[in-house]
Amino acid sequence: MPTLNGVPLSCEEILDRYGAMVYRLAVQGTGSPVDGEDVAQEVFVSLIQSDPRFTDELHLRAWLVRATANRCRSWGTSAWRRHTVPLEPGWDAPAPAAAESGVLEAVAALPAKYRWPVYLHYIEGYTAEEIGTILRCPRNTVLSRLQRARKKLKDALKEEWT
Repeated sequence: MPTLNGVPLSCEEILDRYGAMVYRLAVQGTGSPVDGEDVAQEVFVSLIQSDPRFTDELHLRAWLVRATANRCRSWGTSAWRRHTVPLEPGWDAPAPAAAESGVLEAVAALPAKYRWPVYLHYIEGYTAEEIGTILRCPRNTVLSRLQRARKKLKDALKEEWT
């Protein structure tokens, strides 16, 4: 059982606190709600099996974000995924509102090295220093990637609106 400051955390407590965050990250990383569910499930199974000891909430959140990012990366390169064909595109998710669809598509189209910092910063509210710790890169690299991602998003959205 994972512990936080020496206090055991129950599976229900972990899922209640962090289930939505891990699921959002997994959907963002895979691009599909169904695949996101699979990745999120794998992250929580890994958490329970590895039985880690966390020093504080930030440590636990960082572990979950990092584990989710790693699972998404593994999912993207798995042999299973390369040999499957999706059903109709978007069959399992409701279409986003028209005003939001361009932004969501533009963020999803970013390369992973830009998409993760954007998501962690703007959606999850992490600072550049925290993102650097999670993604294992320097703070200034995170800031550069955020700046480049904003430029790419601006260019992509400018084309859409003109």
